[in-house]
Amino acid sequence: MKKTIKEGLIKDTYELILRELQTVITISYIIIVGIGMLFTFQKYSEFGINIFDYADVFDFLIAPFSDINILLFSTITIILVFILFKLDSFWGRKYPKFYSKINFGWNKKNWFNLYRYSSFTLLFIFYLSISSDLYGEICAKQTKEQLPITLKYSDNETIKGVLIGKTKDIVFLLQNEKVIAIPITSSVKEFEIK
Repeated sequence: MKKTIKEGLIKDTYELILRELQTVITISYIIIVGIGMLFTFQKYSEFGINIFDYADVFDFLIAPFSDINILLFSTITIILVFILFKLDSFWGRKYPKFYSKINFGWNKKNWFNLYRYSSFTLLFIFYLSISSDLYGEICAKQTKEQLPITLKYSDNETIKGVLIGKTKDIVFLLQNEKVIAIPITSSVKEFEIK
């Protein structure tokens, strides 16, 4: 009888951990995709391109994985915020008097948890905003320093420019200060983005 109770407890614990892990992975993926969308938007907006007008859902689902910098930043950001949140909790348990003093005694109020979660969320959003702006500026600078490439149309006409990036359907080139979007699968050769 004891053996079956122990096996049942282990099985229940295993299933609980598996469900929690699935939830954490799903939420992390959604956050990473959101971060990828923000960073991709900032990268293209430096050139006056609203990438949401040209990209489809699939482009954004793979965006964090197409640029290792976005993936690393997203993962580090999520881990860092999680660690800060856990340190805050640990600090409140380990040094309750000092924690209460630093928080002006608000931690004893019933609304403090809402305030705490909101503060961490706003800090996370502020951090992402600043970081994505910086990422966009760095990408723009790196793009402008690249050597031009040559694209050849199906009618053998060629065009030169610096590759800004591409989506599934469009290639973006920088020619001097002019941004050109070249559809990959259409009969339209190019169009200028102002």
